[in-house]
Parts: sequence; C-alpha cells; structure tokens
Amino acid sequence: MKEGLHPEYQEATITCACGNVMKTNSTKKDMKVDICSNCHPFWTGNIKRETTGGRADKFKKKYGIA
Repeated sequence: MKEGLHPEYQEATITCACGNVMKTNSTKKDMKVDICSNCHPFWTGNIKRETTGGRADKFKKKYGIA
C-alpha cells in the first residue's frame, strides 16, 4: 500500500438530536445527526400508515358502489 494515500481511521462520536450518543470508528472525529435508530419512526414502531384501501376502494367510494 502507498504511504499517505488513505485517511486516518479514528474513534468517532455520533450525537443524535434526541440525545443518543454512539461510539464507532470513522475518518471524521465527531458527527451530529438529526435522526438515529432510537428515534426513527420505522424502528420505534410509531409509523402512521393510512389503511383506507387502494384504487378500487377509492373508486367505489367516489361513485357509491356497494
């Protein structure tokens, strides 16, 4: 391998807006993120999904078909 080609790999601290702090290795020392696995709706189960149906249900509702 060539000398001086690759960036230095060091311990990094990742801080989320929710206050969660994670330690990992990276080429950057400190990072701040807006969302992490502790506060992301997909991972916490707080996803709000509309279960009103698809195209056919919308058509039936629009034209009053039972």
